[in-house]
Amino acid sequence: MAGRLKAWFWSESFWLPHNVSWEDLRNSEAVTFPQASDLYLAFPLALAIFVVRQLFERFVAKPFAIYLNIQARRFTTAVPHAALENIFKTVTKRPDSARIKGYSKQLDLDVRTIEHWFRQRRNQEKPSLVTKFSESLWRFCFYFGIFCFGLQYLWKTPWLWDTKHCWYNYPYQPLTAGLFWYYIVELAFYWSLMFSQFVDIKRKDFVIMLVHHLATVSLVSFSYVTNMVRVGTLVLCLHDAADFLLETAKMANYAKFQKLCDTMFALFGLVFISTRLVLYPLWILNSTMFESWEIVGPYPSWWVFNPLLLLLQVLHAIWSYLIFCIAFKAFAKGKVSKDERSDVESSSEDEISEQEELCKKAPYNTNTTNGHLKN
Repeated sequence: MAGRLKAWFWSESFWLPHNVSWEDLRNSEAVTFPQASDLYLAFPLALAIFVVRQLFERFVAKPFAIYLNIQARRFTTAVPHAALENIFKTVTKRPDSARIKGYSKQLDLDVRTIEHWFRQRRNQEKPSLVTKFSESLWRFCFYFGIFCFGLQYLWKTPWLWDTKHCWYNYPYQPLTAGLFWYYIVELAFYWSLMFSQFVDIKRKDFVIMLVHHLATVSLVSFSYVTNMVRVGTLVLCLHDAADFLLETAKMANYAKFQKLCDTMFALFGLVFISTRLVLYPLWILNSTMFESWEIVGPYPSWWVFNPLLLLLQVLHAIWSYLIFCIAFKAFAKGKVSKDERSDVESSSEDEISEQEELCKKAPYNTNTTNGHLKN
């Protein structure tokens, strides 16, 4: 049964161009082609990357953040309140206005006091600036390193200068050691991001990033197996071009180097827009959709790869909108304020009196059942 399912999933008539079989792409002494079994190496490598990241953030990034005098932002601690704490943990962290009014009547607390309590309690769970800086420094090092490696490798290849070389003699294009490691390391990194995303700093674009990682892992994996690695390297390098600039801007923001932050963010926006809204559709999508059709011809999996690549373009447009939002606010305020994806909330100055009210009325012995308050 498993053998039949595997044969059905990896059907030659679906994944490969007409009159090409998996047997034609077997390794020999004369030539090496990508093999599906190579993808297994990405999983232990992803684990190794995750371990290296933990060590790097702890022993390199965090001391460097302290050296730069980056202080963890201190939020006002929410006054302990058993009933509200139970609601926060079991019902909702963001109650709507109707629920807040209900809680106000049951607990004999002012609506605004409850709103501020939930805001303070949410902020308590936000990561410190040191944690954010450490994550950004790790990502900067990886993105910058892999971008430099990819660029120096692709600089010597013919398909960087003429994308039609991605399709000449396809799929009988040999796999070099540089191509192999570039692809597998990138795949391993995205697998590590896929899993670490659930424990990393949560941002508003969590779902978008999850979709992005799923689409990227799928594209990298299937393009490797079908030996579409030439155009794949162009996609990877193009995406890495702007990422390390964003991490630089974020680190400068955490370290309060405002001019450097504004400069790097402007540079990031310029590179992001030019690579993902201009070069990506005109260079990459043009090659995968039109040049491949002209040289190789369409086949069933062609209709899988191109929709996934188009999905990435949609995500590029969404992120570009977020960049424009930040840029507009920066223009209005004269500086880059904060990441639009951040969930940190501010509190008003008059919370001190409201905290005193909570201290007086905090019912530490309040009982709850299934998240609903008892009278």
